[in-house]
Amino acid sequence: MRMEMKFGQQSTKVKQLSDIIEQDIRMGRYKTRSALPSINHLSESYGVSRDTVFKAFALLKERRLIDAVPGKGYYVINRQERIFLLLDEYSPFKDTLYNSFVKGLPPSCKVDLWFHQYNEHIFNTVLHEAIGRYNYYVVMNFDNEKFSPLLSKINPLRLLLLDFGKFDKGSCSYICQDFDEAFYKALTRLSDRLCRYRKIVFQLSPGSKHPRSSIQSFEQYGRDNGLLAEVTEVEELDRIEAGVAYIVIRQMDVVNVVKRSRAMGLKCGVDFGLVAYNDTPAYEVIDNGITAISIDWNRMGQKLARSISTGVPVHEYLPTEVHLRHSV
Repeated sequence: MRMEMKFGQQSTKVKQLSDIIEQDIRMGRYKTRSALPSINHLSESYGVSRDTVFKAFALLKERRLIDAVPGKGYYVINRQERIFLLLDEYSPFKDTLYNSFVKGLPPSCKVDLWFHQYNEHIFNTVLHEAIGRYNYYVVMNFDNEKFSPLLSKINPLRLLLLDFGKFDKGSCSYICQDFDEAFYKALTRLSDRLCRYRKIVFQLSPGSKHPRSSIQSFEQYGRDNGLLAEVTEVEELDRIEAGVAYIVIRQMDVVNVVKRSRAMGLKCGVDFGLVAYNDTPAYEVIDNGITAISIDWNRMGQKLARSISTGVPVHEYLPTEVHLRHSV
């Protein structure tokens, strides 16, 4: 049966045909050690010359995916599982996630890492190009509140959502964190420290993609505990006040607060308080330790690798933990 293939202009027919056959190998159509269709069969099936098929096979041999037995034809020698990993932006805890994930995968898996930087055009472009080319898709969605339409084009059994997920995820696997109730509970675990301050300030940069619902949880915590709770949406804090506890999202915000406080002669954990979101190894040593509210990113990577390695779906919100240090 002749396959209707539309070869584009962006690369040669040889390259495109080799990519098609490679995708079939990676998706399991052709198993390891199984024979590939003959050159004549593929030539007729795809409507290309025998020479095109022969050169496509030569490329696949260079990629160490196939080999040939004289007089018998070509066969598959290595079928790697290709995994598409699309994260939001680089940060130290994403590095922890990535390393934990890769370490937990079998050697046959190859991970291609991308970042969308919260740019919707980049997100859509990269994801569109990836669809149909990978065995599994691991995606940090662009938005916490809605399921990106492009994700519906991926087989839900091959899709695993990370981090964000306050929307109907259907039958997709997911490992997410809760930014609302869990945030409230984490603040509650810090109440004996936070109550020492005359005010608590939650800083969010104007362009931050941190879920806005966290604001309601923060304000509710302040009301329930009789604390003055203020949200400030600025790129960075101009000054640090004594007697105030600050809750910040980004590592650069932690650095800014520490630098400004030092310039003003204020000591973190003594004159003011500081709580960071998403723990990193650096927070263990900065200013005698920065208290952090965080999920376990290493654990997220381990669970992700286990789900893909075993084929067992996962539907889980990771617990939000408090790493209490000397900054409050």
